Amino acid sequence: MSRFVSAAQLRTLIAQRSELAVLDVREEGVSARKRLFYSSVAPVGRLGLLIDRLVPRRGAPVVLVDTKGEYTPRAAALLERWGYTDVAILEGGVEGWAQAGFEIFSGTNVPGKAFGELIEHKLHTPNIDALTLKARQDAGDDLVVLDSRPFGEFHTMNIPGGIDCAGAELVYRALAAAPSPDTLIVVNCAGRTRSILGAQSLINAGVPNPVAALTGGSMSWLLEGLELEHGKIRTAPRPEGQALAAARELAAAAARRAHVPVVDRDTLAALERESGERTLYRFDVRDPLEYEAGHPAGWQNAPGGQLVQATDEYIGTLHARVVLRDDDGVRARMTASWLKQLGYLDVRVLDDAASAALVAEHFEAGAQAVRVRPHGARTRWIEADELSRAIEAGTVRTIDIDSSLAFRRAHVKGARFVAASALPAHLNDLPRDTPLVLTSEDGVLAGLVAAEIAQTRSDVSALIGGTRRWLALGLPQDAGDADNVTGDDDAWYSPYHAQADQVAAQMNAYLAWELQLVEQVDRDAIASIDVLDFETSTARRSRERLAEIAERVA
Repeated sequence: MSRFVSAAQLRTLIAQRSELAVLDVREEGVSARKRLFYSSVAPVGRLGLLIDRLVPRRGAPVVLVDTKGEYTPRAAALLERWGYTDVAILEGGVEGWAQAGFEIFSGTNVPGKAFGELIEHKLHTPNIDALTLKARQDAGDDLVVLDSRPFGEFHTMNIPGGIDCAGAELVYRALAAAPSPDTLIVVNCAGRTRSILGAQSLINAGVPNPVAALTGGSMSWLLEGLELEHGKIRTAPRPEGQALAAARELAAAAARRAHVPVVDRDTLAALERESGERTLYRFDVRDPLEYEAGHPAGWQNAPGGQLVQATDEYIGTLHARVVLRDDDGVRARMTASWLKQLGYLDVRVLDDAASAALVAEHFEAGAQAVRVRPHGARTRWIEADELSRAIEAGTVRTIDIDSSLAFRRAHVKGARFVAASALPAHLNDLPRDTPLVLTSEDGVLAGLVAAEIAQTRSDVSALIGGTRRWLALGLPQDAGDADNVTGDDDAWYSPYHAQADQVAAQMNAYLAWELQLVEQVDRDAIASIDVLDFETSTARRSRERLAEIAERVA
């Protein structure tokens, strides 16, 4: 049986700075309303998909969190079934934490977002507002806009003229994208965090160019009444020759300033041997397409920029060991220089020779494999054509358990949406004389949950291939929220997903939320973030250029 820990005991455990995983087992949309600072979201309905990545060591101490006891017993039972030996439950959940007088946060990726705000607060990261940037673009100034988001986000929308250069790619590609040291580099993202982190990465590395973050990112651009581009394919060039050599030197210097250890093959092997007693994460921080083309066997992909901004989505165990690799000598070092400053990870970089040797000896290709912990008995599957006939005959109830946003866009005809974690609580509301079919994007989640529910209800099956295959086959579909039972509990929606008449208000509220994080973190006094000033000349040069621009505008 799992034990309970009080809010005061959990706070003491966090302060001890030893291995600890704090898992919020509610759906993300619920967690985003009230959460702890150092928690990773691992909804109980998806736990089998997430646990091996978030908490790979089964002996790691785990504390489970919900609102006030509605999901943690179920999650604890699953973890114990899967061999986790040190599982506890936060007594009273988030409500108990609040009643103890401790700080409650909201939002997603809170440590990373707070980190970005603390960086700007301490280092005064140079920034340029949307209207000034637009005016300088129209005037033909020597500048380039580098978008620090992953390509998929860039392709959806971007600042006009912007070029995709996600996160850890910035120092790697910036000198090739802006070969003249006089070119102003403006870094943007959807909001604030990745703009700040990206611009400050270039400053910390000491690039010769003046640098600025776009204040408020694409949100501020839209709030000023400016238009975005959509569907563009512009990627910053990969460096070669002198540009690559210069980027390597800059990244190596930044890693040294941040006191990042660079380890060899023997040290890595020792860490791997000790991974049963001390958690070890191994991340390839290159672009996902590079990772798919080839990587060392067993290494996870975590694009560097996303790993810094959304660390809680990749690493569930505080104070674990983390080893990063790339194939260029830039991206892993820059990523590590940031992770060190988060203050709760023992991070190292694998040296270039060892990294190359690993690929040569243990090469594999393809997308990252997902290790799944089964929830229960064997899954019963149903084919798409069989489900189609049953729907037409009215002899089945279809439940989509994956994404309410995707459900809104398109779903199996007649399906209802119920968030995966909430489904057991809604089973009594569903007729016992009608078989249930669960579906998810690719069928994996549906298969897991169907197997779990089959232990109490025998007429449950899962749609093989999931909703994606159903839609691809052109089978009957519906759209909209009319049959959404659990609303947006399953996910936090960005302001970009708000109704048209609410977008501006949601964006302003989001930007205000980010700005207040500095005060909230200071009040909470639990974060171990330690922002470093790399004291490069780039910051001064950037402020001088922005001052010149301000004088021209005035």
